[in-house]
This record gives sequence, structure tokens and C-alpha cells, in this order.
Amino acid sequence: MEVVRIGKRGTIVLPAALRRQFGLEEGSVVLAEIRDEGIVLRPAVVVPADSQQRRAEILLSTAANEKDYARAEKEVRRMGIDPAKVRHRKPKS
Repeated sequence: MEVVRIGKRGTIVLPAALRRQFGLEEGSVVLAEIRDEGIVLRPAVVVPADSQQRRAEILLSTAANEKDYARAEKEVRRMGIDPAKVRHRKPKS
């Protein structure tokens, strides 16, 4: 366990060993979560804008009609993603 002190404006300095262990460097983003036991800091996972999930969302949301939508669903399944779990809008019938 490491002890850190809160500085001006609420800043904290993570010990170098922890930064190295988790691959954190200047500019890295961490998430601060409130838990029953206190505050938990953990590295944020940055998802690229062109991730598979985002690609699936675009394919499904831009389908112009039912036929296009069925084609998009098939492609999304081929990507290994369940279309029902992707946030999107279905085309109007």
C-alpha cells in the first residue's frame, strides 16, 4: 500500500513504482470511482473512435431500409458482436 498526500487544488502524486506498474505517464487518464471502502483510482481505457463496437453502431444506424438493416446485422454478427447489444436506431418500416 502506498500513502499519498493531497496537494493544492486537490492534486495527488502517484508514486513512480505505481505509475510504471500501470503504464501511467503525464497526460494519462484515470477514473476515480466512489466505492463503499473509499475512492478507487484506475487507468481509463481509451477506445478508438473507429473501434469494432463503433463500426457496428454506424453500420446498424445508417441502414436505409429493412434489407440494408438485415445486411448490416449479418456483417455485425460476422464481426463477433451481437447486434441486440449495440446502441443504434432501426430504420422505420
